[in-house]
Amino acid sequence: MTKLSFRDSVLTLTLLPTIIIGVLLGSYFTLNRFVELEQIVEARGTSIVESLAVALEAPMMTKDKAQLHRLLSITQNKHGHLINSIAIFDTDNKLFLTSNFNSQFAHLKFPSNVSELLSTRSELHDKSIIVYSPITHFSQHVDLWQGPAPANLGALAIELSLDEARISQQRSVLASIAILVVTLLIAGILAIYFGQRFTRPLRRLLLATDKLTEGKHDIGIHDKMEGEFELLRLGLNSISDKMTLQKEEMQKHIDQATSDYRETLEQYEMQNIQLGIAKREAQDANKVKSDFLAKMSHELRTPLNGVIGFTRQLYKTPLNRHQKDYLDTIVLSANSLMSIISDILDFSKLEAGAMELENIQFQLRDVVNEVMTLLAPSAHEKQLELSVYINRKVPDNLIGDPTRFKQILINLINNAIKFTEKGSVKIDIGHRMLDDQRASLLVSVSDTGVGIAQEKQDTLFTPFGQADSSITRKFGGTGLGLIITKHLVEAMNGRITLNSAQGNGSCFTFNAIFELPNHLFNNDLPIKSLKHKRVLFFESHEHTHQAVAALLEEWEMQVTACIDEESFLAALQPEFNYDVCLIGHMASVDQMQTLKSYINKVRGQTDYLYLLLNTISHNMRESLIGSGADASLSKPVNHRKLCELLAAPYRLDHPDVGEANDDFDILPLKVLVADDNDANLKLITTLLNEQVESIDKAHNGSQAISLCKSHKYDIIFMDIQMPITDGITACKTILDASLNEDTPIIAVTAHALAGEKDDLLKMGFKGYLTKPIDEDMLRQTICDFSETVLRVSKVAKDAPKPSKAPFDSQLLDWEQALLHAGGKNDLALEMLNMLLLSVPETLKLINEAMDNKDSEHLLTIIHKFHGACCYTGVPKLKKLSETIETSLKQGLVITDLEPEIFELLDELENLLRDSGIEAA
Repeated sequence: MTKLSFRDSVLTLTLLPTIIIGVLLGSYFTLNRFVELEQIVEARGTSIVESLAVALEAPMMTKDKAQLHRLLSITQNKHGHLINSIAIFDTDNKLFLTSNFNSQFAHLKFPSNVSELLSTRSELHDKSIIVYSPITHFSQHVDLWQGPAPANLGALAIELSLDEARISQQRSVLASIAILVVTLLIAGILAIYFGQRFTRPLRRLLLATDKLTEGKHDIGIHDKMEGEFELLRLGLNSISDKMTLQKEEMQKHIDQATSDYRETLEQYEMQNIQLGIAKREAQDANKVKSDFLAKMSHELRTPLNGVIGFTRQLYKTPLNRHQKDYLDTIVLSANSLMSIISDILDFSKLEAGAMELENIQFQLRDVVNEVMTLLAPSAHEKQLELSVYINRKVPDNLIGDPTRFKQILINLINNAIKFTEKGSVKIDIGHRMLDDQRASLLVSVSDTGVGIAQEKQDTLFTPFGQADSSITRKFGGTGLGLIITKHLVEAMNGRITLNSAQGNGSCFTFNAIFELPNHLFNNDLPIKSLKHKRVLFFESHEHTHQAVAALLEEWEMQVTACIDEESFLAALQPEFNYDVCLIGHMASVDQMQTLKSYINKVRGQTDYLYLLLNTISHNMRESLIGSGADASLSKPVNHRKLCELLAAPYRLDHPDVGEANDDFDILPLKVLVADDNDANLKLITTLLNEQVESIDKAHNGSQAISLCKSHKYDIIFMDIQMPITDGITACKTILDASLNEDTPIIAVTAHALAGEKDDLLKMGFKGYLTKPIDEDMLRQTICDFSETVLRVSKVAKDAPKPSKAPFDSQLLDWEQALLHAGGKNDLALEMLNMLLLSVPETLKLINEAMDNKDSEHLLTIIHKFHGACCYTGVPKLKKLSETIETSLKQGLVITDLEPEIFELLDELENLLRDSGIEAA
């Protein structure tokens, strides 16, 4: 929309130039008139004063005041309307005579010496002009051109009035304004007249346009118009006619389309009804699938819980080496089956975006050993060399998800073994430090298998993707392993890449970021026994050779490493004797004689002879041991087993290296266990018999409720899925009405679906145990939820008096600190000192986070501090930090938690004061 209408534009274009021109011309002529009037007055005054000055020469010579007064009066009277005053000043610039008396003659004086007045001068004032002229005496003998200047007899001053000039100037201004107004009126009348001639037809045309816009046919412009308006009128009429025709045709098409649309809509309604039914069926099917997965996971985990649990119990009985190896294989196989069960849910979790990673501390080399032990039989069956090399600088203690990391390794290594017919599968692990708290683990898995064509590599990381459709039939597999692996690697903030060529093997490389813990696991390997021992090591496979040689050198053994038979035989000189000889070789039937010949040659020059073989066959290993070897281990080498094997003969020399004492006190607790599965009930009862005094059993929730009404328990372990009354209902009933309203109830379930733990805690459970039940986790759960028993725990077993606390403080529970440290006073002090040293920095960081209102940063600080409080015997600080952390995770902001935060800050300062450490 325009700002000005056509009529306003015509008026503006007409009047604006008129105003501008009128103002400019009027201003110009008025200013000229102003100047001319003043110049006229000045010119008349100059003429009068010069004539009068000549006339006054003679009277001034004789000082004839009468004659002077008469001349002044005549001049005054003759030009009275112009002259205000006439004054004569003598040579001393004093008033000599005036035409009329006036007290204000000071302004008529010549501003300087009268002798300097040589010609007529004028001065302009606000209301007058003063003209000065000298009264000069000319001598009769004076040459006016060459003689000296005539003498001044005085000065004549005439004050001229500007009143008439001002009146004339005002008249000029009024005349200019009158002319401008008349001009504007004439221009306005003409503009209105011509504007109406244009606006009338324009209004009719605009009205016709509006009617066309509204869809009206008769637009009412039948009368002829002038000029271009006639052309516009004809054009609008033509448009109206065409629109009428188009509207009629459009209406016909609309009617036809409406009819077709109604038919289509009816079909869509039928399809929508069918789709709605199908959607509900799909949702029901998806719910059934989820329920099926949850129940199947629970049903599969339940018997596995018994297998794994009782296998662990068998470990506690006397076993020979073969039986222990069999049990190791059973445990690894059961754990592998447990992983497969978990993998059933993984792809569904990935699709739903619900994959969650744990964040716990673990030892890298032990995790890798578990994977190698599990996959080694598959490699040995195909006579493949399976080897792993971990750079000695790679940190062994990491924080992350060891289960998912093992799953990645298992998928990649299993694929490498599956697609390799001969040669080797090599695993290399290095690292790169990102900062003081994080390390990026770099892992590569390479093989000498069939390889993958370049154009087929992109399909590998898609669901059900295979490099060749025939691969599934030949090698088996669902095609889900790599897509799950890819998502797990990305969840660990890493990426996975593939480098492969058909026929030349493949190399999968990935990185994963892990945190570094503050507290490290103790290195319980008996490496002191191996220091400076002479070892002859022979291994022809280069990768395995490097890996084992690096381990031996790390243990500070004196290693003579041989990579071929020639160097090995050269090392067997009669003058050389070794403490240990370690031979790594391929354990196939056609290599048995070669191995036995090596054993015979080296037997006399070493105290102990051990073999590293790529086989799990006990018969073959026993055969080689019968030929002179002291023991044998399967490849790839487990660093713990190798160290224990090498150190076994020398452990008497280092009595400080020994087996851990696994004896525990029986705690004075009464426990109720409820489970409908007899195997699980028997297993958890067996585990509890080693830890608590009294155990009652219930086969369903109803029996558990009945027992709780008549007995008081210290802890209740409750299965979730039970007949008659399930575990959740039983928990609520026990907490609402029984003798055990304050008793902690621990949920025991397979934990099939994400979020189940949080749901169970909200329903009243105090803790959570997953199947298969881990004995250490069971013991930790008992300790966590039975504080009264902690006072009589292992801390006080070996000492008649508990060690004294380092300082007195209401915030420090030293007995609890000793409990968490396993009764070790030095370790408890070290953990407490670490906490105390971190408190000043924690105070500073909390205050900064509060000043910046940064809830996310505060959550990170409190989470770290809460973890430190869990092992240092400061229950009040632990409870406060746990409350703040939980509230922040639930979405509360810092302002909502200020009372708790301020209380935590006060207690931290109290702890520092009690300990004698100054706050920063």
